[in-house]
Amino acid sequence: MGNEYLKRISDDRLKLLLMAKGAVLIEGPKWCGKTRSAEELAKSVLYMQDPDISKASMLTAKTKPSLLLEGDTPRLLDEWQVAPELWNAVRFAVDKRRSHGQFILTGSVVPDRTGEMHSGTGRIARMRMRTMSLCESGESTGEISLEKLFDGETDMGGSSRLSVEDLAFIINRGGWPEVVGEENEQIALAVASDYVEAIVNEDISKADGVDKNPDRVKRFLRSLSRNISNEARTTTILNDMKANDETLSQPTIDQYINALKKIFVIEDLPAWSAKLRSKTAIRTTAKRHFTDPSIAAASLGATPAKLLSDLKTFGFLFESLAIRDLRVYADSLDGSVCHYRDKSGLETDAIIQLADGRWGAVEVKLGAGEIESAAANLLKIERRIDTEEMNKPSFLMVLTGTEYATQMTNGVWIVPLGCLKR
Repeated sequence: MGNEYLKRISDDRLKLLLMAKGAVLIEGPKWCGKTRSAEELAKSVLYMQDPDISKASMLTAKTKPSLLLEGDTPRLLDEWQVAPELWNAVRFAVDKRRSHGQFILTGSVVPDRTGEMHSGTGRIARMRMRTMSLCESGESTGEISLEKLFDGETDMGGSSRLSVEDLAFIINRGGWPEVVGEENEQIALAVASDYVEAIVNEDISKADGVDKNPDRVKRFLRSLSRNISNEARTTTILNDMKANDETLSQPTIDQYINALKKIFVIEDLPAWSAKLRSKTAIRTTAKRHFTDPSIAAASLGATPAKLLSDLKTFGFLFESLAIRDLRVYADSLDGSVCHYRDKSGLETDAIIQLADGRWGAVEVKLGAGEIESAAANLLKIERRIDTEEMNKPSFLMVLTGTEYATQMTNGVWIVPLGCLKR
């Protein structure tokens, strides 16, 4: 692979935020490309973890942090959280300079907030970055636009280039920029395993400063992975693990989950709040997801071949892949992704809602066999929504691992994940 920069969907949002705010904080899992994206716009850079200068930088941050802010702007402060003093220094500098686009901060850990750290509201904008979507990696044809679906466009169609075997490989490889496009499959598949090993042996303990047993962390990640794309409560995870570890407690599970959230390893999918025609209660339990499906695959010891022989697990991981991409595309449209399930059992895998109130419902199905039932389910949900209180859905979509994109006679879209873009 070369060093050519692969454009990210979030690049335009970063440019916009820099024009609107004095500083922008890019947060997300390590290795997702935060630094590389920021370098494209930065005019000067401070790498806080550069071993040649890290000791001097840390000392300066504690004594006179403003010195570290000197340089052409936008100035990138990479992994700023290792010196939390930089936060207030940036905030003060933004106030003093009264100019936009001064700093870009990147971080793969959420630092513990202290009473001495100001919120940064109004000065420092936040931007979430994720691993690469299929559109960013060039593996989606991009013939079906999520933005155009929200705008009511119907004159679209296309065909995916991705086979089921390709999807199994992509799930195991993940969207890590380092290996997107890597022709050597063994190298491409190694990054996710290395990532999990780093979590187990180092990152999760660094997240909250509490040493954790690596074997227990491995079992915890496997349990989370077995419950991927499901509404698994922490008690479910606890009971699953207690079969091999009777000393495990609920507070320990909660601690592990909080630590993984701090390093952006897990990102649960919240439940959607909707106005219904009936009095049916909506469940509020979040669905379990990692920030990239390859984390779950590596934790389970899965391979492309194993997924092809275990279609149930393949389906859950494909759903997690789809949610990752939907989040990337929704972010760029100022939207968010949730899931829906009510106590009658009616559910859908994803609701994409934009800031202006428009929304669309998505069912994720790996194969063609469940498309008809998934479409019928989406129509039931549409009928259940109180359209006097909420907008009608902009679209209903079955997102698949199949080949062709088309709109059914009932109005529901069939869209291969390999055809979708923002």
